[in-house]
Amino acid sequence: MTSGTDILDAVVIGAGWAGLGVSHALTQRGLRHRVLERGRIGETWRTQRWDSFRINTPNSQTVMPGDTYVGPDPDGAMTSGEFVALLEDYAGRHGLPVETGTPVTDLVASDGLYRLALPHGPVWARNVVIASSNQNCPVRPPFSTLLPPEVQQIDASAYRNASGLDRGAVLVVGSAQSGGQIAEDLVQAGRTVFLATGRVGRLPRMYRGRHISVWLVLTGLMDVTRRELLQQGPIPGRALQGALHTISLQSLSAQGVVLLGRLTGVNDGRLSFSDDAEANVRHADEGSARLRSQIDEYIARNGIDAPSAEPDPAEVIDALLPNPPVRSIDLAARGITTVIWCTGFRGDFGWVRVPNLLDEQGQPLYENWFAGVAGVYFAGLPFVISRRSGTILAIKEEAALLADDIQRRLDS
Repeated sequence: MTSGTDILDAVVIGAGWAGLGVSHALTQRGLRHRVLERGRIGETWRTQRWDSFRINTPNSQTVMPGDTYVGPDPDGAMTSGEFVALLEDYAGRHGLPVETGTPVTDLVASDGLYRLALPHGPVWARNVVIASSNQNCPVRPPFSTLLPPEVQQIDASAYRNASGLDRGAVLVVGSAQSGGQIAEDLVQAGRTVFLATGRVGRLPRMYRGRHISVWLVLTGLMDVTRRELLQQGPIPGRALQGALHTISLQSLSAQGVVLLGRLTGVNDGRLSFSDDAEANVRHADEGSARLRSQIDEYIARNGIDAPSAEPDPAEVIDALLPNPPVRSIDLAARGITTVIWCTGFRGDFGWVRVPNLLDEQGQPLYENWFAGVAGVYFAGLPFVISRRSGTILAIKEEAALLADDIQRRLDS
């Protein structure tokens, strides 16, 4: 055990937007803490994004707590490099106590405190904020192991550009944000692209003169609570969205992407697909139409002077679907040499040794941002409190709530 003067009020694990936002809130309250980062500030934004990647939130909303956007392009979209620079500048301006190259290899509870094992020795803290994300370990379906060994398999986080892949056609599996954007990046580079679609919503980029993300905040749709979302069924993943323009399944098909149904299995070099590509296009269309209608109602109800709606080329174009639908593909016959898995992520919490913090799959147990153990918090997880949770739009409010609770624990 260490002496009382060596015990920190809190330790924050992870120096992305969530960890830095929490550190800023702790600093404002004068709490002694350190931010421990295994790599560099914004590490996953440096190493798990493709070359043409852009952030989906507009510049006007891509701001950290205490900052405001004052640039000339409020509806623009930052590159990953620009976002990393924003995070580094933020940490420097506010003097946040970030220690890079400092992985936490073990977290245990002891006598009401927490011991964190670091390469240069342990650190003790009364509170721990885990802001290392649950989006850093790619998930593939079990049957991915059945693909022929000569087929290159990579995850969305490892994709950089078309030239880095083997020659030949590419199958992208998953049609949410990453899958749709990567499929477009590939087809625009001249590659033959097949896209295994899923039941995913879609967001237009602009509507009636404003970025769709701005409308989502103004209408309160981003504030729909986790409880309300769960009452409607399983929480859906993030919708298909383009950072610089609207991306739809039909716009991808117009560029030459072959739309397939959901990938269901692999057998002896052949891939099987559901006959639901058309239904998946229709599902995304209906979701986008419903959202536009909600925005129209909000504009009318509040007497807002907004431009009339104009057709979005990506949404009014017809989908070009294989006829008859493709239910099975021989990889070799189609010349498919690469499969890119855009099938989700999970967190790496193998270093957590505190009971009741993780479920049977090794993922966080929490209610709002509170873990199942007093003094441990999770920051930056999606849908923790509301629909905005897990995006930079949430960190100002959630970091303040979290820091206030830490202050209350310390005061008591």
